[in-house]
Amino acid sequence: MAEQTTSSIVVDAAPAAVMAVIADFAAYPAWAKGVTVADVVASHPDGRAEKVFFSLDVAPIKDEYTLAYVWDGDRGVTWTLAEGKMLRALDGAYLLRDRGDGTTEVTYRLALDVSIPLIGMLKRKGEKILIDTALKGLKKRVESLA
Repeated sequence: MAEQTTSSIVVDAAPAAVMAVIADFAAYPAWAKGVTVADVVASHPDGRAEKVFFSLDVAPIKDEYTLAYVWDGDRGVTWTLAEGKMLRALDGAYLLRDRGDGTTEVTYRLALDVSIPLIGMLKRKGEKILIDTALKGLKKRVESLA
């Protein structure tokens, strides 16, 4: 990944519970701000998503894109942009660390590039907003299901 933005949050649940929410793409529109559609279009042999089509509408970005996923059990998942209209790159990862006390530290890394010119500072700010919103939404969703 090129320049990226990283942030972490502690979720009051085991890594398996956190990863179950991350892997449940059909539920993303209910908790992931701006995601209006998340459809699995291909799956790995273990049943986890290999490619997922998204429709995103979060100002100023409105786009449809497909991400390719690689899973590492309940320890992490990485993704890369397979196809996009406005996005030229969207590489990211959720990395989960069991804290041994029933909680999980979730680290989210993201690097994005859009087809419209953006100053690096604005791009990083956009990544930070996306990451913070995603982490807070993930934490709220996981803890509400626990």
